[in-house]
Amino acid sequence: MEGCTHYLAMVLVQLIYGGSDVLIKLSLQDGLNPIVFVVYRHVLAMVFIGPFAYVLERKQRPSFSISAAANIFLLALLGPTIFVNVYCAGLKYTSATVASALSNVIPTLTFLTAVLLGMEKLKIRSARGQAKVAGTIFCIGGSLIFTFWKGGYLLKGVEKPLINVYDYDAEKYIGRTKHVHENWIKGSALILISYIAWSAWLILQAAVSKVYPAPLSLTTLMCFFASLQSSFLALFFARNPSSWRLEWNLQLLTIIYFGVLTTALVYYLQAWCISHKGPVFAAMFSPLQAITVAVFSAIAFAERLHFGSLIGALLIIVGLYCVLWGKRKDSLAKHGEIEKVRLDDIKVQEISMNDISVVNSVTREET
Repeated sequence: MEGCTHYLAMVLVQLIYGGSDVLIKLSLQDGLNPIVFVVYRHVLAMVFIGPFAYVLERKQRPSFSISAAANIFLLALLGPTIFVNVYCAGLKYTSATVASALSNVIPTLTFLTAVLLGMEKLKIRSARGQAKVAGTIFCIGGSLIFTFWKGGYLLKGVEKPLINVYDYDAEKYIGRTKHVHENWIKGSALILISYIAWSAWLILQAAVSKVYPAPLSLTTLMCFFASLQSSFLALFFARNPSSWRLEWNLQLLTIIYFGVLTTALVYYLQAWCISHKGPVFAAMFSPLQAITVAVFSAIAFAERLHFGSLIGALLIIVGLYCVLWGKRKDSLAKHGEIEKVRLDDIKVQEISMNDISVVNSVTREET
């Protein structure tokens, strides 16, 4: 079970992301200001996870130096600030399904960047290297098929939405949630830019986790800096006081969901997994997001799954397995090399001790 913990954690992360994609799309259509949303979610996450970080990491938390503060500030800028704000801006003009499909650039960008920076070892002639490359291609291709191949209907969703947040009848609900097509290219471009920032965040997260190995405290500080950065943006783009007013509605539910789950829990789980498995491991689970969005939409919003969805899902699972198999073989090979070095050191020590014994015996004979 201990060996499966990281895998289960990243699957949980993608399930949470799948629900958040649909929820934030509905909230933005309902009038939620994206910058206000970013400020509130990170303040809530900081308040929620801060006490746990203070109590549980009191002894392992390193000193907060200027260098660490600068790295965490940059980490907050790339992830919570640039990624979330640009993503929300793009989601206004496109659909949650398209956004989840575009998320498949994350594994490729992260994988290539990690290889170029030497953070990921790729031996293309080895079976494990070929498995990682093939798995990445399968994940991307499967996600595109999952999203864009509209074959015959495979499954039919529920007759009426389980979650009708606008309290309208079915026809008005569907009309209210139709995607905006005229700015599809603009929305897709913004989503793509946000994912580039997120890939850079994953890479930087791996480096920062080594110098600041306290994931709860790191998450708290990152949320703190993200709140300050987005508050600064709000001075220019969210100056209307009514945008900051909270009521018991879908917008408040979205802020709580994102603050507690998508920010506090997910940021912590990702920081923890990246510190143990690396950025590529975390990025390779992104294609599962397309599946969770489609399944959630089919159950909750009466959307239909196509035959292409099944084919794409199978390719994503196969690709994910190939990459994880390659990563597992890398880990075993690295462990074998370390064990070999340890055994060589032991042999050297034994030879040295034998040499010392021979010298001592010769010295006693001479005397």
